[in-house]
Amino acid sequence: MNSKMFLSGLVIAGLLSVAGYGLYQLGRQQSVEHLGRQKSVEPAPTAANEDPSQWGIAEGEAATRRHIQDGLKAGDLDPETGQQILYYHDPMMPGKKFEAPGKSPFMDMMLIPAYGYQNGNGRSADAGTVAISPRAQQNLGMRIGEVVRKEIAAEVSAIGTVTWNERTEVTVQARATGFVERLHVRAALDPVTQGEPLVELYVPEWVAVQEEYLSLRRMGGRDIDELLAATRQRMRQVGLTDRQIQRIAKTGKLQVRLQLSAPITGVVTELLVREGSTVMPGAPLMRINDLTTVWVEAAVPESQVNLLATGSRVSATAPALPGEVFSGQVQTLLPEVDPATRTRRARVELANPESRLVPGALVEMTLHAPEVRSPLMVPTEALIRTGTRTLVMLAEEEGRFRPVAVDIGTETDGYTEVRAGLQVGQKVVLSGQFLLDSEAGLRGLEVEKWVPETPRSEPVEQPMDHTAHSQSSHPDTSTEHTHVHAETDVAAISTYTTTAEVKARKGDTLTLQHGQIPELDWPAMTMGFDLAKDLAEADVPIGARIEIEFRLPSEGAPEIIRWQREGDAP
Repeated sequence: MNSKMFLSGLVIAGLLSVAGYGLYQLGRQQSVEHLGRQKSVEPAPTAANEDPSQWGIAEGEAATRRHIQDGLKAGDLDPETGQQILYYHDPMMPGKKFEAPGKSPFMDMMLIPAYGYQNGNGRSADAGTVAISPRAQQNLGMRIGEVVRKEIAAEVSAIGTVTWNERTEVTVQARATGFVERLHVRAALDPVTQGEPLVELYVPEWVAVQEEYLSLRRMGGRDIDELLAATRQRMRQVGLTDRQIQRIAKTGKLQVRLQLSAPITGVVTELLVREGSTVMPGAPLMRINDLTTVWVEAAVPESQVNLLATGSRVSATAPALPGEVFSGQVQTLLPEVDPATRTRRARVELANPESRLVPGALVEMTLHAPEVRSPLMVPTEALIRTGTRTLVMLAEEEGRFRPVAVDIGTETDGYTEVRAGLQVGQKVVLSGQFLLDSEAGLRGLEVEKWVPETPRSEPVEQPMDHTAHSQSSHPDTSTEHTHVHAETDVAAISTYTTTAEVKARKGDTLTLQHGQIPELDWPAMTMGFDLAKDLAEADVPIGARIEIEFRLPSEGAPEIIRWQREGDAP
């Protein structure tokens, strides 16, 4: 009985195994057929997924040749990339844009197409950017910072040397001709106190006027008051003080020696006489400086001077006097900039009541600005200074970067004030921005510029560049205007002049070797120029040096509108 049941179980298990295997093979076959049908329907991958922003110059030139064959131009959709063609440009001449593909009028190369692209939301995004993949950003060590509104508790640190306060200097002078009989101060830098005797002078011419005064007093009488008053006046004129005159009247003795006392408490900074010296009226004998206040001249960086003003608070410390803080204020900003260090001196007056600071001592100062501001700030390392403008690389979404011109101000604590060009919260590149700027230049991206806000009541006309010549100055091109509306492309109607040597001619195109053209930032080079229609029949000799006037049309090579041999009258 048990054996029959065992055999029945084996048979049932075998049948189930066979059925399961059959079902497995059937499902596998259906999956293969389904995948085959899906592959037959799915289109083959094309180049539409290519990102033109990753192309080099070779790929760009190849695309331009393909556009010429297919008859594509700016505004059309490139079937190979699936993106719209915005314009064509020469990477060696950024800023010049062309509507149609072709050869560069400036260099021996093809123009490069610039495309629009779709962002992650499927919307068209600005093409004036450079795209960098996350992997490339990591390889470049690219760092991103943020534009913030940072409170400037404007403090300027500076180091200076203590000097005498020249405003408190007193000069001791002789009031009459005499001789130095006794000198109480023997050397410069000796300290003196107010009222202390400094020098005694013997004045011979005082004797006669004093004897006259004493003789009148001895005579007595009611009519001598006016004579005494006149004599006292002559005594003052020869240099006697009222105190000395009173002493003469009180004692009845001659005062032939003049004792000069210290007018202030301080230090004798300069001693100009010795005992036995002859002095003349008005001659300086010594100079005394007060030490209750001292001067320190701080060298302030030129970019931080605008943070300070006369009266700005100053705190200072001296390495020789640890723990002591001296207070003062900016007395004046001296009207002079050191051309070597690009610093301007700020004269600081420090209180020194105990005369602890002495001339020559080194002090470290913190100069506090009179007001606190909260401007837009960007890390200083993000700035690209070209010499003519300052740029930052603005980081946008999806790994795209845009060059932006900014107007900068004060620099402090590693941050620089941004007056115009950026907004709070925007991201900027802190490292790797120079490579991005170079790439943007090669792709002909225009820098987004900030425009100062100037009120306008009505549209105005903007004159052409003074370095260029208007076509209206010549009879054969009088239809061109010398003034255009502010929104009109000025370069489109401007003309330029240069002197060149004719190297070759092919049809209406001249190959010219010209010099530098500063108006266009063109170096000296050999390139092609087209003759205007009315000059197509002109006989321009090969090898001649000619003066030409040309313009830059929106498409094609520069067009000559006037020419003459060099030196000929126009």
